[in-house]
Amino acid sequence: MKISERYRDLVAEVAGLQKALQASEQDLPEKVRNVAGSAAATLEEYREQVGEIPRIQLEDRLTPVLLRGHSQLDRTRLMLEEQGHPLASRVWELEQTIYRLLNDL
Repeated sequence: MKISERYRDLVAEVAGLQKALQASEQDLPEKVRNVAGSAAATLEEYREQVGEIPRIQLEDRLTPVLLRGHSQLDRTRLMLEEQGHPLASRVWELEQTIYRLLNDL
């Protein structure tokens, strides 16, 4: 699978996580939803452009975005773990996906 396809899949998964948090019946602090939304917005920035970026420039352009998204997801996961929310494990999986993508760049 190409980097661009994997990146788009990641963006879709993070957007799905954000929707799941918004729909969560568990009483979560608004900050959790905001940080998850920030992660989704950060990664969304290159969703359309990623396929047009030359391979040689992918690392330079995507690394800062992926690191910011990872940082925001990590904050989200920590807050979810404090609340005992089951979606914390899903966030961890997304963080691992970002690590793998960074390693492949």
